[in-house]
Amino acid sequence: MLAIKLRRVGKKGQASFRVVVAEKRSKLRGKFVEDLGWLNPHTDSFNLKKERVEYWLKVGVQPTDSVYNLLVKAGILKGPKIPVHAKSKKPKEGAKPEEKAVA
Repeated sequence: MLAIKLRRVGKKGQASFRVVVAEKRSKLRGKFVEDLGWLNPHTDSFNLKKERVEYWLKVGVQPTDSVYNLLVKAGILKGPKIPVHAKSKKPKEGAKPEEKAVA
């Protein structure tokens, strides 16, 4: 299954990303089908080939969560952004643990 995902490029400490269509389970430095644009998180700038992105989405390729948020920001997709930050596994303080019903 193909996915639109970010491929890290650049020097250590100066990361930038290529937006590519690749096999969902492939390695980050592995082969990719097509290059769709770039993202520089340091300057918060990006460039996407809108027509090609729309083609791949129409064919059924699924974007990763980070790429989905980038496409929403670019105006290619409509809808709310997906939170991609890590969720804490610890229960919140003051939260009651779930009680099991005794039968």
